[in-house]
Amino acid sequence: MAGLPPKSLTGEAVNYALSQWELLEVYLDHGLVEIDNNLVENAIRPTALGRKNWLFIGAETAGWRSAVIYTIIQSCKAHGVEPYANLKDVLERLPSMTNHQIPGITPQAWAKAQRAPLKSAA
Repeated sequence: MAGLPPKSLTGEAVNYALSQWELLEVYLDHGLVEIDNNLVENAIRPTALGRKNWLFIGAETAGWRSAVIYTIIQSCKAHGVEPYANLKDVLERLPSMTNHQIPGITPQAWAKAQRAPLKSAA
């Protein structure tokens, strides 16, 4: 970097790149590490786009409920579960369930149960 003023745009860019060198080496050494966070950015984009629309959602509890629903929907998508089918099934079963059965209806558990082969009644 000889002869390059450190406060110039190019100098600042080079200094930034050098400060990130250790992280770049992690990316190069481990092939499974993603170079960017596009998957996460794409997953949260609908929430980020609607943030201003939901700013005045009506009541504090309404905002909390919306956050719960959006979390469930995103979790369904992350586990390859169709959100409507999951919510319909869960809401139909929920009234007759005990607290101890709740972990079995999370989107992750629901997806696993859908993939499991049916036991034959012999």
